[in-house]
Amino acid sequence: MRALCEFTAKQGDLDLRFTPSPTAQEGITGHAVVASRRSPGYEAEVSLSGSFGPLLVRGRADGYDPRLNRLEEVKTYRGDLGRMPDNHRHLHWAQVRIYGHLLCQSRGLDELQLALVYYDIGSQKEMLLTEHLTADLLRQFFEDHCRRFLAWAEQEMAHRAARDLQLTALQFPHVDFRPGQRVMAEAVYKSAVSGRCLLAQAPTGIGKTIGSLFPMLKASPGQALDKIFFLAAKTSGRALALEAVTRIRHSAPALPLRVLELVARDKACEHPDKACHGESCPLAQGFYDRLPQARSAAIDAGALDRESLRRVAAEHRVCPYYLSQEMASWSDVIVGDYNYYFDISAMLYGMASVNQWRVGVLVDEAHNMIDRARKMYSAEMEYGQLKALRRNAPPALKRGLDRVSKQWNSLGKEQEGDYLHYAEIPDAFVSALLQAVADITEYMVEHPAAMDSHLQQFYFDALHFTRMAELFGPHSLFDITRQSGQGSTLCIRNIVPAPFLAPRFAAARSTVMFSATLSPWHFYSDTLGMPADTAWIDVPSPFTADQLQVQLATGISTRFQHRERSLAPIVELIAHQYRQQAGNYLMFFSSYDYLEKVAALCATRHPEIPLWLQARRMDEREREDFLARFTESSQGVGFAVLGGAFAEGIDLPGARLIGAFIATLGLPQINPVNEQIMRRMGETFGNGYDYTYLYPGMQKVVQAAGRVIRTQQDRGVVYLIDDRFARPEVRQLLPAWWHVA
Repeated sequence: MRALCEFTAKQGDLDLRFTPSPTAQEGITGHAVVASRRSPGYEAEVSLSGSFGPLLVRGRADGYDPRLNRLEEVKTYRGDLGRMPDNHRHLHWAQVRIYGHLLCQSRGLDELQLALVYYDIGSQKEMLLTEHLTADLLRQFFEDHCRRFLAWAEQEMAHRAARDLQLTALQFPHVDFRPGQRVMAEAVYKSAVSGRCLLAQAPTGIGKTIGSLFPMLKASPGQALDKIFFLAAKTSGRALALEAVTRIRHSAPALPLRVLELVARDKACEHPDKACHGESCPLAQGFYDRLPQARSAAIDAGALDRESLRRVAAEHRVCPYYLSQEMASWSDVIVGDYNYYFDISAMLYGMASVNQWRVGVLVDEAHNMIDRARKMYSAEMEYGQLKALRRNAPPALKRGLDRVSKQWNSLGKEQEGDYLHYAEIPDAFVSALLQAVADITEYMVEHPAAMDSHLQQFYFDALHFTRMAELFGPHSLFDITRQSGQGSTLCIRNIVPAPFLAPRFAAARSTVMFSATLSPWHFYSDTLGMPADTAWIDVPSPFTADQLQVQLATGISTRFQHRERSLAPIVELIAHQYRQQAGNYLMFFSSYDYLEKVAALCATRHPEIPLWLQARRMDEREREDFLARFTESSQGVGFAVLGGAFAEGIDLPGARLIGAFIATLGLPQINPVNEQIMRRMGETFGNGYDYTYLYPGMQKVVQAAGRVIRTQQDRGVVYLIDDRFARPEVRQLLPAWWHVA
């Protein structure tokens, strides 16, 4: 019933003005209070169902009073009911009317009183809105909504049947598989069929994107998959996925495959200077009135990348961002960022759970997942933000904010250095923060127009912090970091995202995590919480050892205390290689400071070598300009930071890049935070140093080196600069196909 009304009964403006709403528990309590106030014989939670042709509609009405012959739909709210958007009220009436028809049909009633009961959880008062309708009018209302839904549903059923028929016959869109690509495709297909997860380490250049999408699509009909989610860490990964799906669609013109690219709200918004409601934004005004036509046009378009969706939205004068959210329900392949499925409030995960979709999940460049997932399940608050807010806060909020400040300062009293960690989050601080959140909630209910951006941001940060505090456990740390002149920062720092991600893996039919660097596999499997029966495959490289010269410069130490001594030897190593073979090279360092010192010395001693440097906080255009220096005919050395924008996810084949120098093991900095992470990893997995320092560092090294050989025609050289590269435990983490000189 809810799905029926959501589809057919929404009308009017899109209105996303933030108003505090009751929590799920408050809603349950509110419903119970209303039921307790009713007379004996009142029936709560009445299960109802009925059919219209092939459509079965079922749901649970909140209550029926036989004595009054009144059916009730209870809605809890906070604040002024008059501020409730009109489209919400219209949807509520549609729900109670459809329940009314089902009740009349099941009990043979000729007429019925319908009531919307709005219960204010603050005042605990009810507002009752009623109407009296005959069974015949209710039947007509029900049938009208069913006809509209059924027309769409029958179209969707026909689409699904045609899609699955064509997928069953789908052929690989190229003449043949690349070396290694068939091995990966077979592993993905078997994982989907068996319902297992897969960790696939597959080298650059074999076509991992299409090598994972094609077999998952082939498995879809047999496994009754509703959707495939292709999740990428960067825009470039999304672009490759869209390109692969386009190739598949072009190779099978009869395949009615619907593809959707999800883009962040700030990038999709057409009016960033306007608020998301009909009184401010023209694309929000009348959004639901124009949505059916926009939805149909989007379906006809088939492939909806960012620009295609934008064109459809513009033609129908609707918001492209919220049109994309609507189209997620009706698309076969959805391409987006990791956060759409793995974040704590992930849209795709939520939709899949509510709608009971069977999904296949493909995770590109999965070596990024650990860092990204840790950020998703961490929370941070800065004292400077609280201090500024207290100065200008409304009088009604000052007491609560002062209490938070007092508890915050009490935490730092025992702190001698700049960093302190706690085994638990002090209850007194959490209690003070919860009370401040409650105070702000009540203030927002009473003064919705008085909310400024600083108060709202603090409110959202505090909400997230308290939520993560409720979920705090051995997987996270709580610490305080002092910053000179800026106060302190409190952080709930997730270390092991496994407990949060495990339900996401369990909810999918199969999840495939793939990357060129997923070694050792147990590091990723353990940390991410993948199922015990997760399969592992290391796809043989199509490249041969003679394509890449791997040289060890073990006479140089890049440790922090040896940096100054290393500058001259590194410069001479660059010059020596450049004299031997002029061309394009990348030089990777552990920090900007190190990079700048070597670049300055190189420019002084060897001005004949063209140099260009990665700068701090480069924007998209500056990054494009940096990469544009690497052409088939250019020569020179680009200086970059390991783990940064140019250390992975860029493609410079042939003469555009013939070599790389890596002057670091990429080990995370030794500091109090990382030392605590190491202890926690040791307690959890028994191998703290490797899990915290060695594995993440070497993953960055191998990713950076992977920029050099991109095709089977490429030839190049990689210099690994540090004496520690000679250690056996380090050497074993290098790709097996490398021959290290």
